[in-house]
Amino acid sequence: MNILIVSQYFWPENFRINDLTLDWVRRGHNVTVLTGIPNYPAGQVFDAYQKNPEVFGNYEGARVLRVPMLSRGTGAARLFLNYLSFVVGASICGPWKLRDVAADVIFVFEPSPVTVGLPAVLLGWLKRAPVVFWALDLWPETLAAMGVVRSPRVLGWVGKMVRFIYDRCALVLGQSNGFLESIAKYCSDTRKIRYFPSWAEDVYSEANATPAPEVPVREDVFNVVFAGNIGEAQDMPAVLDAAERLKNNESIRWLIVGDGRKSDWLRAEVARRELADKFLLLGRFPVERMPSFYAHADALLVSLKKDPVFSMTIPGKVQSYLMAGVPLIGMLDGEGAAVIRNANAGLTCPAGDGAGLAAEVQRMAAMQREERRQLGANGRAFARREFGRELLMDKLDGLLQEAVTEDVKKRERALT
Repeated sequence: MNILIVSQYFWPENFRINDLTLDWVRRGHNVTVLTGIPNYPAGQVFDAYQKNPEVFGNYEGARVLRVPMLSRGTGAARLFLNYLSFVVGASICGPWKLRDVAADVIFVFEPSPVTVGLPAVLLGWLKRAPVVFWALDLWPETLAAMGVVRSPRVLGWVGKMVRFIYDRCALVLGQSNGFLESIAKYCSDTRKIRYFPSWAEDVYSEANATPAPEVPVREDVFNVVFAGNIGEAQDMPAVLDAAERLKNNESIRWLIVGDGRKSDWLRAEVARRELADKFLLLGRFPVERMPSFYAHADALLVSLKKDPVFSMTIPGKVQSYLMAGVPLIGMLDGEGAAVIRNANAGLTCPAGDGAGLAAEVQRMAAMQREERRQLGANGRAFARREFGRELLMDKLDGLLQEAVTEDVKKRERALT
């Protein structure tokens, strides 16, 4: 099958679409990726790409075509221009760059923004190929939840854009069951909505990983590890509230592996609150290094802000954490918390509840090692059963084939 991926983000940026691309190539599909210039999450174009962009034109056998766009930079205005520039670049330059590329199906990867669907729909029309849209973020709900857009009128316009995109897709996939109801509000034909969650990458199942040398080893501490994007949605103020409540507990240490738009703020707040001896802010590392940091973890932390839209979300890190075989502590509501509880893989408290998080950290730290080990084993077994990579890749292959088959039938009916 000839698969065209449209994604604003791609390798060397660290997103799940990289793993998906690799799997499709291994399965014998002919894969082309239309993407932007790598600059996430710091907002500056990667140095390695600037020095030698030709090196990034092929990813494990997939052809990678990049369109001009502005980097994210800093500030809301620059982020808006970043989103807009990819739409313009992919819509104008994309058709020319893809002029010799055959596409049986177009796959859209959408962690945010939803605008990535606009050039994909255009390409679907030009290539006469069905578009399959994987929604990992909900617009316009997320814009309202983050306070990015407050005007009901503007949110209404965004909703109309979302409907325009969804109505022109063959299938719309939601990353959680909670997403499906929201997607249905903007999709005229609800029969094309499907549940498709993120998977647990194989790298996280690595056993006996060598601990990361960047982390000083201390046998007398309980390490709470947070890995991933540090942004508004992750509610770092509530995490810091929990850390302050445990400030006098010498046995608790917080390891933050990742970066994002709130990284500088977090660093400044850790210093202001005199928590520097409690936090290790380690920065961003490639996904292949994550098992070495998880090897230090006594618990893995996942957090989301308190908002109805986030309660419908299963953060991608939950699947990875579960596969790592380390117990989870979740400060979140809804589907993400339900996964942790259903897996019997850790402890949870409500989103935004710093006091509750502090209590759950103390509770887990007080457990016997064997009890924590069992929670981790429960999580890994659940991840393999519910979010296994091969299981979900097979399902996605079936969904793409469904889209292609239905598109052929639709065109045949139009000719009769």
